Amino acid sequence: MLAYKQYITIDDPAKVELTCLPFRKGQRVEVVMIAEDDDRSVRVDELRGLFKSTQALPKVQAISEDMIAEEIEKYRSER
Repeated sequence: MLAYKQYITIDDPAKVELTCLPFRKGQRVEVVMIAEDDDRSVRVDELRGLFKSTQALPKVQAISEDMIAEEIEKYRSER
């Protein structure tokens, strides 16, 4: 299988045009599109905020490190 990567910038989200491809006419190809992560720092900040709000919950504050370790060990032994 031949893999080919090409980076483009979306001008019109209704269509994508790829040019100068190394494939022959009629050849079947798989197209996978993965967007670059432009807002990674924003997502990291959102995740940190979620962690803080979750850790502030009263039920969560009652969980000890030992309880967490026991739960991890139980999960690993059941696998």
